[in-house]
Amino acid sequence: MRDDMPSEPIHNAEVLMLAETRYEHIVLSATRVPLITGTTMKVIELVLAQLAHGWSPEELHFQFPYLTLGQIHSALAYYWDHREELDRDIERRLESVNQLRRTLRPSPLVARLQTKGLI
Repeated sequence: MRDDMPSEPIHNAEVLMLAETRYEHIVLSATRVPLITGTTMKVIELVLAQLAHGWSPEELHFQFPYLTLGQIHSALAYYWDHREELDRDIERRLESVNQLRRTLRPSPLVARLQTKGLI
């Protein structure tokens, strides 16, 4: 197998070229985003689920049954080995969301709940 090809296909129109990593179940997209091999899930998405809910690898497997425990452990290992870089990406994404929230008007439902003091 060539070094620049994934071991399993990923069916995602946005992912044109993948690069293998030293992590068995992790590949990098053309834009260097770590993905779980054979899926369209980004490592950062799995990590955010774990951080938000405090889930163990076994609970992550229960919540995402299409992932193997090997894929989950590989993604978590990738995160811990690249924590600073991925944490910066998480912060950048949160800032983008916060910026959008500041520039967009609230939905009619949110506006009604705010006027009633419910949120």
